[in-house]
Amino acid sequence: MPSFFRRMSFPRPRKAPSSVDERPVDVEEEQNQELEKTPLPTPETQRVLLLHAARQPYQLTENYPVPKLEGEHEVLVKAQAIGLNPIDWKAPDFNFAIPELPYISGRECAGEVVQKPSNASSRLTPRDRVLVISTDYRDLRKAAYQEYVVAFDYNTVRLPPSLSPEEGSTLGVAFVAAALALGVCMGVDFSGVQGGPNLFSLLRDVDPDSLPDDVRKECLEGIQEHERAAAGDWLAIWGGSSTSANLTIQLAKLAGLKTIAVVDKAKHGIRLANHTVIRTDLLVDSHDPQRAVDIIRGNLNGKLRFGIDTRGRDSATSLLQALSPSNLAARSSSAAAVLDGSPPPSPPATPHDSTLLSAHLIGLTGLPKQTPPDGAQFHTVPIKLFHEVPAIGDALVRWLERLLEKGLVSPPEIIDVEHGLESINGGLDRMRKGEISGGKLVVRVA
Repeated sequence: MPSFFRRMSFPRPRKAPSSVDERPVDVEEEQNQELEKTPLPTPETQRVLLLHAARQPYQLTENYPVPKLEGEHEVLVKAQAIGLNPIDWKAPDFNFAIPELPYISGRECAGEVVQKPSNASSRLTPRDRVLVISTDYRDLRKAAYQEYVVAFDYNTVRLPPSLSPEEGSTLGVAFVAAALALGVCMGVDFSGVQGGPNLFSLLRDVDPDSLPDDVRKECLEGIQEHERAAAGDWLAIWGGSSTSANLTIQLAKLAGLKTIAVVDKAKHGIRLANHTVIRTDLLVDSHDPQRAVDIIRGNLNGKLRFGIDTRGRDSATSLLQALSPSNLAARSSSAAAVLDGSPPPSPPATPHDSTLLSAHLIGLTGLPKQTPPDGAQFHTVPIKLFHEVPAIGDALVRWLERLLEKGLVSPPEIIDVEHGLESINGGLDRMRKGEISGGKLVVRVA
């Protein structure tokens, strides 16, 4: 998609040497470089959107304090564009993930650095164009529905000149969810893709006590070394039209995985088929879930060990059926005889010692009610790693910077752009009604 704005270029000023023995000095350039290192003036107050109660619209509030920086890794960003996410309307509608009232929501925005971190080694400076990814919903200073946003420098991505703020604001949470689902829950090694992170190894190098208690088991025991996904393995994504699916498909393809998308083909089939970066190896219609399961099983012949669901419990249950029984039956010939009456195919990449491989189902929004059947494991994405473990957040944002600079990751399609914080409620209503599908709704703030 073409950028909304183009940067203007100006001729470089001529250098005039002060003497024949001195190197030419560009005084104006030096002054500009010094200026770029200084904080930009910021007001004491700002406009924000506040949620005062569940099942209520957000209220535009004037004269709200601009958040203050507290730690050496914190940066202040003036928001220019905000990407809207389903959680922004689902949380107030269903009264969850709201730790306090009044509450500020919003998980991703793009803008300009106005105050750099006090950490001298930080790569961020004032006037940098950045994407802020806020997975820490408990810290209201980091929420996107305000004019000035605080972020950790290791949760902030510098945008290349080729991307507008609107395009940048579509990428954040979807990228983090995709990278952690693939890298942690499936064990994908991204080190061969622009020096990406090997999250499986990185997590085992950090102090285990630094990992949040509720995700430590997923991080360290979720998948074993011999079961990790590798190039050539198949991955099925149910709900392949969402932005999280979009980024998952892109990253999976970069890592050499073969992909299946289960979508409403009438609405999204042509778009997925025509876009090279999100074109999958197999496209399956989701209208009849049982038929979709039969198509996947018929084409893969027991070779599908990995599934990611982006829709909810019902579709996750269907996706589990696509992973079984043929692959799970491969754990024993007697089980196969009971389940489908035929000898089981061998799973792909089975080690020579015939170690049996499990199927892995990852739910972004829900998992089946049942306990995992024999030979299957359920996973939830440990999203809080991004903001609670600096080594993980830093590795992901630096990798995304390289991917964007090289054009290896493309932002999701922008369905529409609204204008002003006051337009967010209307935008969320459009999402409630299902009018925004297959891309992102973005709000231009400044």
